[in-house]
Amino acid sequence: MITVPAPAKVNLFLHVTGRRSDGYHDLESLVALVDLADSIALTSRDDGEVAAAHDIAGIARDDDLSLRAARALKSAAGVRDGVTIALTKHIPLGAGLGGGSSDAASVLLALNRLWKLDLTRAQLADIALTLGADVPFFVRGENAIARGIGEALTPVTLPTSWLVLVHPRAHVETRDIFTARELTRNAPSAKIDVFSEGYGRNDLAAVTREKFPAVREALDALDGARMTGSGSAVFAAFATEQQAARALIKLPRTTQGRLVRTLVGHPLAAFAR
Repeated sequence: MITVPAPAKVNLFLHVTGRRSDGYHDLESLVALVDLADSIALTSRDDGEVAAAHDIAGIARDDDLSLRAARALKSAAGVRDGVTIALTKHIPLGAGLGGGSSDAASVLLALNRLWKLDLTRAQLADIALTLGADVPFFVRGENAIARGIGEALTPVTLPTSWLVLVHPRAHVETRDIFTARELTRNAPSAKIDVFSEGYGRNDLAAVTREKFPAVREALDALDGARMTGSGSAVFAAFATEQQAARALIKLPRTTQGRLVRTLVGHPLAAFAR
């Protein structure tokens, strides 16, 4: 058995630069790992089955990316062994924090070790892309600028930041935001990989705040707040823990927040070469 973390991410900015003929959108985003994480315990089994140890509230078995990731890797690598996956969720669902994608990536990385496959990170990333556009980011394990549909990654080095993270009581479906008629889809590309502090915005925020009053209230309650992904979580970034703690204390009593810290890299970086 092996137990591994699956860290969340935040989009420090997210621009929608176009819409493709296949219906997907071209994006430009600065994505950072943070220390809020799910926990996944994987136990090898010799009957070849891939199974969940228990149900997860809000996630149907057919939609569970951790199970789909294990089955995809098993098929791609021709593995006979199976695995039981016990997922403990700490990353909220529908928050734009990448929880499901991160779970899938950590399963791929952990099974690469548990099953002694020795697949490269690039090979795992190819499998990851079949599961979702965000999954390769977590497999690659580096803070990055994401372009294309999110799969074209350029690693970047970021200073450690402390974030006040607020999760409103709202579950946002990404497809509902991207299909909204009022979404702006023509942001110009920065065409650079170095950004000043506070650069950019989240192009999805205007639509999300109109559709979800709880997200609007959270954005208004936190000075300097931005939304991550398509929401619903919002955050404000600070250079020090003390600055972030002061901002957290100032939140209205009706707004629940927490402190998180950006990570230099993925905690499973050593699980693939």
